[in-house]
Amino acid sequence: MEKQQDEEIEIDLLELFGVVRARWFSILMTGIILAAVAGIGTMFLITPKYQSTSKLYIVGQTSALTSLTDLQAGAQLTQDYMVLVQSRPVLETVIDNLRLDMEYETLKGMVSLNNQSDTRILDITVTADDPYMAKEIVDEISEVSVSRIAAIMNVDEPTTVEYGHLENSPSSPNTKKNIAIGGLLGLVASAGFIVLMYLLNDTICSEDDVEKYLGLNNLGVIPIEEGAMEQMMKDKRKRKGHSGGIWNRLLLGKRSRKGNG
Repeated sequence: MEKQQDEEIEIDLLELFGVVRARWFSILMTGIILAAVAGIGTMFLITPKYQSTSKLYIVGQTSALTSLTDLQAGAQLTQDYMVLVQSRPVLETVIDNLRLDMEYETLKGMVSLNNQSDTRILDITVTADDPYMAKEIVDEISEVSVSRIAAIMNVDEPTTVEYGHLENSPSSPNTKKNIAIGGLLGLVASAGFIVLMYLLNDTICSEDDVEKYLGLNNLGVIPIEEGAMEQMMKDKRKRKGHSGGIWNRLLLGKRSRKGNG
């Protein structure tokens, strides 16, 4: 019994595969169209973003690191530095110095911080619509943060390891990635739609369907020649028109008899 059920499932899967394979051209065209739409939308509807990164070197109480305690203290200070860099006084000072037309929350959303693993290097990254603006902002944040951190934490000023770099290519969106995703979604969606329509279609279309779904044996098949169905429809319309003409003549005959009476 279980073997029979397994065979039926295998036959159904093969049948579904055959249905999908028969419509491969439609599936492929759908994938190509959606990939083209994703590519065009990415290039013309999404504003490109540029990033620039500055790096700060975290130090402890003094600039001379002579013990393991100093090294551990520098690593622990990284989290405090990350909070201070995105603090309101620092970012509002940057806005005033550069005369930016934005609020504190907007600038904070453009800034991201990252502490590289097993290092005391703090990465400050700014994402903006313009590459020059991204570099200018990240450099100003680095300079203001260095002075602010030294004043608040009573430590030596962190060293700026690297200032922002002017990027020529946008960091986002990724056009190739969006095209690939659009094409893949098109292929999956079109194949899924074809399979769904096939599963929902319970129409009996062939003698095999009669045996499969009704469990009846076929005694014979009456073939319909090409064009026979169209001719049958024409004959049906002619008979309908002919019967209508007879009915109209009968009505006219009744009216003429009444007029003569």
